[in-house]
Amino acid sequence: MKAILLIALIALAMSKNVFLDQEAIIAEVNKAQKSWTAGHNRYFDGRTMEEIKALMGTLETPAELKLPLKDIEPLKDIPTEFFSATQWPKCESIKEVRDQSTCGSCWAFGAVEAMSDRICIVSNQTLQTRISAEDLLTCCGGACGSGCNGGYPSGAWNWFKRTGIVTGWLYNTTGNCQPYYFAPCDHHTTGRYQPCGASQPTPKCQQTCVNGANYHDDKWTADSVYSVPSNVEKIQTEIMTHGPVEAAFTVYNDFLTYKSGVYRHTSGAALGGHAIKIVGWGVENGTPYWLVANSWNEDWGDKGFFKILRGKNECGIEGEIVAGIPKLKSTLAQ
Repeated sequence: MKAILLIALIALAMSKNVFLDQEAIIAEVNKAQKSWTAGHNRYFDGRTMEEIKALMGTLETPAELKLPLKDIEPLKDIPTEFFSATQWPKCESIKEVRDQSTCGSCWAFGAVEAMSDRICIVSNQTLQTRISAEDLLTCCGGACGSGCNGGYPSGAWNWFKRTGIVTGWLYNTTGNCQPYYFAPCDHHTTGRYQPCGASQPTPKCQQTCVNGANYHDDKWTADSVYSVPSNVEKIQTEIMTHGPVEAAFTVYNDFLTYKSGVYRHTSGAALGGHAIKIVGWGVENGTPYWLVANSWNEDWGDKGFFKILRGKNECGIEGEIVAGIPKLKSTLAQ
């Protein structure tokens, strides 16, 4: 009996240490289609599949947390391509890629990135505010989900409107109220960042600011928050009018190896839900796509960005989009 138990424990331990076989996926994907190119992403070197799945931090939204559907009249002349960074060139946050590190906090990152962009846009590109993923991740609690164990994009935007979120940017930055707790990381020993480990517990909510500001006075809120209809023209109209939006989609094994081109699911099993920020669209080699900012740092994909098939609700990318209109403070001297 002890021998059987020992074998079972060893098998369990081995099952938890299954690593991503990038090379096999790359070969299969590049042979099967020409829409996109798979390649080696060192962001996932040394990570077990259990650790990778922990990064897919978007949970299915409960009915009571869903945002009201916005009534959008599509614009008549929607261009073939549109890039938010070109439309609003002075808004630096649109071009940035953050890193959720060892935490399933994509739901928070997709939200605060779009919020930061939209504050700049609504201020006529005069404000370079960064909204804090740390404050949202640690202080929203059950209204947003389970912190580093996953959350709801709609809950994030509800929290933005109801309670507000302070400013904050990358790990170890000091110019805002609350920088991100976790440092950027990868598993490549000669890479830019330190090695990652297993997913970490959610840090404690701290109602203080590293820059000496008053925590409550530092908060930004929204005039309105809403979901965007699952219609390409309405999504495009929302982005053209108010800026990038947060979206969620299902991640499959092959997505982890994305390097360039227009992604469509080709190979592998589903790993979980993942939230990101859609910043524009275009057409590549006759294939329409959404341009998206991920939160796995610049070492992943196309310098942190990717393109995904547009118009077919690929992996659910058009099915759960949320956004809102930030409320400008009484003074622009922020």
